[in-house]
Formats: sequence, structure tokens, C-alpha cells
Amino acid sequence: MAIGKAKLSGLDVYKVLPKTNCRDCSFPTCLAFAMQVAAKKVGLEKCPHLSDEVRQEFLENSAPPIKLITIGSGEGAVKLGNETVMFRHEETFYHPTAIAVTLEDILSEDKIIERLQKINSMEFERVGQQIKVDLVAVINKGSAESFEKAVRLSIKNSNLNLILVSKNTEALESALKVCVDKNPLIYAADAANYKEFTELAKKYNANLAVLAPDLSSLSDLTKKIKELGFDNLVIGTETSDILSKISDLTYARKAALKNSERSLGYPQIVFVENDDDYQKVLWAAAFICKYANVLILNIDKNEEMLPLLTVRQNIYTDPQKPLTVKSQIYEIGQITQDSPVLITTNFSLTYYTVEAEAQASRVPTYIVSVDCEGMSVLTAWAADKFTPESIDAALKKEKIEEKIRHKNIIIPGYVANLKAKLEDEFGWVVTVGPREAAGIPSFLKNLSK
Repeated sequence: MAIGKAKLSGLDVYKVLPKTNCRDCSFPTCLAFAMQVAAKKVGLEKCPHLSDEVRQEFLENSAPPIKLITIGSGEGAVKLGNETVMFRHEETFYHPTAIAVTLEDILSEDKIIERLQKINSMEFERVGQQIKVDLVAVINKGSAESFEKAVRLSIKNSNLNLILVSKNTEALESALKVCVDKNPLIYAADAANYKEFTELAKKYNANLAVLAPDLSSLSDLTKKIKELGFDNLVIGTETSDILSKISDLTYARKAALKNSERSLGYPQIVFVENDDDYQKVLWAAAFICKYANVLILNIDKNEEMLPLLTVRQNIYTDPQKPLTVKSQIYEIGQITQDSPVLITTNFSLTYYTVEAEAQASRVPTYIVSVDCEGMSVLTAWAADKFTPESIDAALKKEKIEEKIRHKNIIIPGYVANLKAKLEDEFGWVVTVGPREAAGIPSFLKNLSK
């Protein structure tokens, strides 16, 4: 009996039940039980009258359309897949594209350590979040011994998770022995070696990337590997041009989500092999958007990595949950009781833009972040969230008057109309600041003269 859907309704569950209303599941009817199973409030195992075959088929068909894969272990593990939609406005995207930077085993020990230090340094703060590289892809270009040594050095000198890139089963096994507890990703099995690579992945608790020339042959190959009793897969095609690659990434995701094609329902991996620095970054950005779950890149410049991490952060930020900072007083520089007080909202992008410009002014400043449910200044004002009342309430809650010996506050230029009420009803002395944050440094410098 084929259920045939990735997302099951109560009626889908009801169809596989005995429909006897026996109440052995503690629910009054089979339909009531089915609705609770569909809502994930109870498991199908509560029904004692289903055959093992039906129960197993149900579990397979009710699993997420793209399998959840974990590379690494502990808090730093990288999770891939488990996505449910083609476009984030339909629901959301859950697991950001994991970015791996390459490390060749033919480098000298000093150069390997230097390379690892460079990869480790690819971590930045943006709008209050840490964005960084996730993985080191150790590439086997030398012997089994050099590969094992590079992996050992990676484990010793970096906390990043591992991708082991090799076609040599001897070298792979040698490397896997030293990272057996690291749950790495092996790159990559193909039609010629999949049996040997699958056995290695099973033996050493690793994940396995699978490559094929096209989606049809990729689908056949994942089915064969699953028949061998292994399913922790990451998939990709061997197409090299960007248009074909994006087409494969898109069609594979669509096949998994829309057509419940389980043989393509795995996270997708792309090895960006382009020697042109500019094109390499552009290609990688495109693959993050459509729909790579893992990217392997040969990048050694922070100015190349930062834009990719920024694109990823933007794509995987839930548009239904705005990024916010805590509503409180922030102190910029060596503040005094005479320091100016800037007012803004608690939308992260707004706050950190204001903060950066205040720091650039080198004028010690208080910034009061008003709780506006993560809205920007104009949006919050239009929604009646950034008002004289909310500003006064935030100032009183944070007891700003205990920190300063003046009543002066500076409001954004776009909401100059709030000045009169703040002064007349709440007693603040209001200065209207610049409309754009870029004007803050000169504004504060002139104010302090």
C-alpha cells in the first residue's frame, strides 16, 4: 500500500488504520487517533493492530522529504537538509549552507598549520551574529600517510568539522581511523567505487557524498547504496558549468519536495572548481541561493569569504522572525554623565548601523534601543510602535536619568514629528538627529563642540 506523500494529513493516516474504533490506542475513534498522529502529538506505534510492513512504510513516507544529515559531533556539529519548501516565504529554511575551505595534504606541516589558522580566522560578527566557515575539506593529493597526517593536524589545530576528499580507499581508511569519533563526510562515492566507500562509511560512522553524471544515474546510485543498508548521504552531480549545476540542484530539490522522490531526498553538495577569484565567489553565492547544502571552496582571503557568509546569513534568516537586539541602554566608548543619548529601535540592522556610526564618531554615547518588535524606525513609527510613549517608557525603564545630568535625547530625523509631544508631555529636551545613520559621526562631533 503506497501512501506516497511527504506531508501527511489526518486522512492519509486514517487510510492505513484498521478503522475498527477499538480504542486500544486510548482514543475514541480511529479518525481521532489519525488526527493526533498527523499533528505529531502521538506516534503510530500506539495502534497495536498494524503490520510491521505498513508501519515501516508509514515511517518512511512521513519522514522529511530531505533527510537530515549531521557532520561532526557535539555542539559544533553541522546539520544539513530537513528542508520542506522551495522558497523561504512559504515557510522557512532551516539549516544554512555549510561552507568548507580546502586543505591539500601535499603542503608542508608548517604550511598546513598556517592554512588552518587562516581558515579558523574566517569568522566575523554581523548584526549581532557570528558568521563563519563550518568545515575543512582535506584533499588527498599525496600518499595515504600524507593524507592521514593532514587530517591529524586538522583535528589538532582546528575545531572545524571534516570533509575527507579522496578516491583512494587505503588513504581514506587511514584517515578515518584517526577521526572515527568526528562523524566526517567522505567525498565522494561514484558508480565505480560505491560499494567500497559505503563499507568504509558504515565501518567508521561517517557520512558519504555520492556523485553521478546526471540526476537519473544519481537516483539509481542512491537506491543501490540504500539497498546496502546505508542512508547517511549527501548528493551531487558531476556537471561543471554553472547553469547546468543550478538546474540539477533545483530539479533535485523539486523532485524531493514536490514529487516525494526519496532517492533524491538528500542534502546537496557542490565543489566549486573555478580558478578565477571573482567568478568563484559569484558562483558560490548562486549555489547558496539555489540550493546547495554544502559548498567546498578554495578560498584564502577574508574579503572573498565575508560576502558569501553574508549572502548565506541573509538567505537563511527567517523573514517571519526579525533579528532583534535586547531593548536596553548601550554604552559606546568612555561615557560620562554629559554623554549624548541616541534613540533607535531594537531591529538588529538598525541598531548595529547606528552603533557603528557612533563608534566612528569617537564621541562617547549612550544608545537607547526601544522595543519595537524588531521593526526599523519608519516601519515601527508607521505601525505605532515607535512613539513618544514607547520612547519615554524605555527611558524610564532603563533609568537613564540616573546615568546623565541632562534631559537631552536625540531622535532619528525621519520621526522629527515626535519632538513636540516628547517635550510637551514628557519633559525631554529633544534634538532631531540626521535622517541617515551615515550622518551621525559629523552630527555628534558638532554637538560636542
